[in-house]
Amino acid sequence: MKIKTLDNKTILITGGTGTFGQNIVNKVLSEYNPRKIIVFSRDEMKQWKMSETYQKEKRIRFFIGDVKDRERLYRAFNGVDYVVHAAALKIVPTAEYNPFECIKTNVIGAMNVIDAAIDNNVKKVIALSTDKASSPINLYGASKLASDKMFVAANNYSTDRTLLSVVRYGNVMGSRGSVIPFFLLKKDQGILPITDFKMTRFMITIDQGVKFVLMSLEKMLGGEIFVKKIPSIKITDIAKAVSKKAELVEIGLRPGEKIHEQMVGKEDSINTYEYKDYFKIIPDILIRGDKRKVIGNGKKVKENFFYSSDINKEKLSVPALEKWIQKNKNEFLKL
Repeated sequence: MKIKTLDNKTILITGGTGTFGQNIVNKVLSEYNPRKIIVFSRDEMKQWKMSETYQKEKRIRFFIGDVKDRERLYRAFNGVDYVVHAAALKIVPTAEYNPFECIKTNVIGAMNVIDAAIDNNVKKVIALSTDKASSPINLYGASKLASDKMFVAANNYSTDRTLLSVVRYGNVMGSRGSVIPFFLLKKDQGILPITDFKMTRFMITIDQGVKFVLMSLEKMLGGEIFVKKIPSIKITDIAKAVSKKAELVEIGLRPGEKIHEQMVGKEDSINTYEYKDYFKIIPDILIRGDKRKVIGNGKKVKENFFYSSDINKEKLSVPALEKWIQKNKNEFLKL
């Protein structure tokens, strides 16, 4: 779907040098005509490397900053039309062992983004969430759930100038720190470590994730949590797709890790509506405007419905994953 509203607009991406950030920048620059894209991130080396790719591109700006720095965000958001908030501390064990930093980035950072966006009259903000925010058992998931709730609730005091919504999806295939590149690095040793043989995960390509975020940015009316329908796969099948010869060794769950992930919990079913390619959670706290307009042509899910990786009807097969790995491995092994 072509998003006409991106043309001649200024878009800022927090965490813009990450896997998602680099891909959305490339897509927007190649398929749309934005006035400006601002890459906001804290890593100067990643920004320098990314800037080498876009030496001749006049529509891109690089802005060193951290979402924990409220004043820096206020300066960066001046004159911005749309914000995609992708900055986060994401690795589950890292968050467990560094809880203060996780809260500062994922919760206080989210609050800073919300305040800076509203006070600078940003038109739309879409925040990236995670399947781990649904019924969380780890600090990363809990911090993203808190972030999700803040972005939803912020619509009640943004006085219609700024709309804020959330996108939730699962593991991005081949992203920095994800399991497929890890297995590819380990396979020559003949052993692949598996945390739990029963484990399942939602899987999405980075291109699918970027397209879903842009679609949500187009459709959002403020306060919705968009949940992408995506396939699931067993962790052992991911290992088989990487190497059929390697021995699989069960090593136990890491701190804060779930066996199965979910993106819509039973508690959310009362406010969840189904569409062709996604679900939409419309929380009770959303009081602004006509709720029927937000629901649109959505069909309310059944009571106690939940969307979990172990019972998901859509499965990613081993042959399909093998084909994808062969096509893309050179790219994500550079990460």
